[in-house]
Amino acid sequence: MSSATTNSTSATPGRTALKDPGYQAFVILRTGFTVAPILFGLDKFANLLVDWPVYLAPWIDDVVPGNAQAAMYAVGVVEIVAGLAVALTPRFGAWLVAGWLAGIIVDLLTIPGHYDIALRDFGLLLGAVALARLAQRYHGKRQPR
Repeated sequence: MSSATTNSTSATPGRTALKDPGYQAFVILRTGFTVAPILFGLDKFANLLVDWPVYLAPWIDDVVPGNAQAAMYAVGVVEIVAGLAVALTPRFGAWLVAGWLAGIIVDLLTIPGHYDIALRDFGLLLGAVALARLAQRYHGKRQPR
């Protein structure tokens, strides 16, 4: 076999994988669950998108040390770490994001008027679980030719 054939063959698995709808879904979800938590985590320090402390249930604010904004700083760090975990190890990171979203849902369900956001976050939780399952198949394995 010539080196030209070997080189073109070695590039084929990547192109073949990109044609696989399951792999496409994995890449889309991995990208989204990397970028979104990092951006939202960073915004916990700036409050540009929204006034984040209003989304912290009063009972949680009573339990954590400091005020609600200080709690949001901690939340921001966790979200940034979760996004990086998805980028580096999606089989673990996706479950981390799903667990984090479950906690956010509990928080939101205890604040009247935030049920719509809790429902949206439930949809995101399902997406994170789907990513975890897809990562089991696609991350770290050679794609079939």
